[in-house]
Amino acid sequence: MDDVRGTSAWVANHSSHVLVDSSGIEKVAETIDEIPKVNWDFEGIHYFDNGPLTVQYLFVLDALNFCFWPDKDLNYDNLAAGLKEALLNDKSAFDADRLQKYTGPELRELLKWPRPLPLEDERVRLLHEVGFELGRSFDGKASNLVESCGKSAVKLVSMVTCHFPGFRDHSVYKGHQVFLYKRAQILAADLWGAYGGKGYGEFYDIGSITIMADYIVPAVLRQLGVLKYSETLASMIEKKSEIDPGSEEEVELRACSIYAVEKMKDLISIKLGRKVLSIELDLWLWSFGIQCPALQHHRTLSIYY
Repeated sequence: MDDVRGTSAWVANHSSHVLVDSSGIEKVAETIDEIPKVNWDFEGIHYFDNGPLTVQYLFVLDALNFCFWPDKDLNYDNLAAGLKEALLNDKSAFDADRLQKYTGPELRELLKWPRPLPLEDERVRLLHEVGFELGRSFDGKASNLVESCGKSAVKLVSMVTCHFPGFRDHSVYKGHQVFLYKRAQILAADLWGAYGGKGYGEFYDIGSITIMADYIVPAVLRQLGVLKYSETLASMIEKKSEIDPGSEEEVELRACSIYAVEKMKDLISIKLGRKVLSIELDLWLWSFGIQCPALQHHRTLSIYY
């Protein structure tokens, strides 16, 4: 994912609101003797049958994996477990033709959620998009999409962003295109984690995937002393003010997180004498963050994370 790494580095080197603190990165790296092992499904909330239906489940999950914060009771676990239960009750729930027909109330019913979901119309639109394009180009099966990538995570991200516009997570920052691709990359990471790097989850270039820049990781990095915010940005987060998608502040929060973790990964790899994967650090940082409910994160209405 050279485009993600390269453009994130450019943002970090030209940022106005977020500073990547090199000394903070070094301090974190010094404290790590081994990266805490976090199993992919450590909470037991995901559907898994070791076959193609799991790929379909993960694709639907990652198509909808964004913007939970406006509903204080809703989180990723609700989505993952709700979709799992729906599939256990009806194995055809995520067939491509059915994905094209879901309404907002039907999606809520699928998830057993009692009220409208944040960005519900967008979630329904993305389900329709996934169902239509899977049916048109991949015989309705996400597993065919994965198999067409020749065990390359980079090609998978490229194919997903090419065929499914809802995964095209990029912005223009100070006149430069910036690629972040959170949900497309997390699909590759989820497949790798779910299948243990085998079968549908076998990718020879999984080390190319960066962290998945969302709400949680920047907040964790700030708490660790890796990221520092301007007074204006810090105040916006403290006051729970919404930050516009595509704004300088929002792009910097995400891009600087990617850049910082790449630097951290390099230092830890040297220290441990082995190649550390960004996915390992992402899982560790994310699991650290969700265990800190008081952690203050930025608030942006976005379909990308």
